[in-house]
Amino acid sequence: MENNILLESGTNELEVLEFMVGSQNFGINIAKVSEIMNYQPMIPVPDSPAEFEGVFTPRDKVISVIDLHKVLGKESGNANHDLLIICNFNQMDVGFHVTSVKGIQRISWEDIEKPPKISSDGTTNIATGIAKLSDRIILILDFERIVSDINRSAGIDATGATKVDESKADKHIVIAEDSPFLNTLIKNTLSEAGYKNVASFDNGKDAWDYIFGHKDLNGHILDYVSCVISDIEMPKMDGHHLTKKIKDDEVLKQIPVFLFSSLINDQMRIKGESVGADAQFSKPQIGALINYLNEHI
Repeated sequence: MENNILLESGTNELEVLEFMVGSQNFGINIAKVSEIMNYQPMIPVPDSPAEFEGVFTPRDKVISVIDLHKVLGKESGNANHDLLIICNFNQMDVGFHVTSVKGIQRISWEDIEKPPKISSDGTTNIATGIAKLSDRIILILDFERIVSDINRSAGIDATGATKVDESKADKHIVIAEDSPFLNTLIKNTLSEAGYKNVASFDNGKDAWDYIFGHKDLNGHILDYVSCVISDIEMPKMDGHHLTKKIKDDEVLKQIPVFLFSSLINDQMRIKGESVGADAQFSKPQIGALINYLNEHI
């Protein structure tokens, strides 16, 4: 798929592929999507969860398929008319079985709201945003969470993460990550590495307000914000726009910004560099991020 928006920097917009599961509208960032295919039979995998439909091999590539009808508790119609959305994120290929695809919507992150939490800690949520169009609502799903719930090996991998030197343990780290699942995992991994001061936010706008609020305090800005770890996809303000705002500010630009996203590829790396990101890491390899953090803050 050709996505011109991928080459634009700091626009705070995204393109969402709108699709249907049953009679409900859902969305996925088009940057995750490789192609859309007609449904085809799968090879079942023994002892796998019910949501895991099986694997198939288009063009000699093995792709695992998750049935979103079962994940979301929706009725599946005639599978012969259904579609597969083939995606690449977290350094893996995965297909999602959906009812139909409606098209691509270009939306500002400012128009995407956080969904209400079902539980106090958000652990039951599999949605990261609600996009409001003029005549309908599109629910943006947390695809990383869906995949990780079905395949635990696809979750955050802290392998190789080392402990921080005690002289750096008090550094102040800001996290911007909209997935409650991943936000908690990143905080816990930083804590296990020895970091004591972590402020986390579930969207780029709140993270920006926090960072900007320290700009005029006495002392060196790095005493208050030592670095920022940011996702790219977030309601209100995405990670590229947050990075650009930080790097365009004469005082705040010295803060290191590390992008940590499932979307890091050659195109997105160019975009991250263009807005001034100091380093970029692909989920789920948080061990490499922690080790880089230990050396560079």
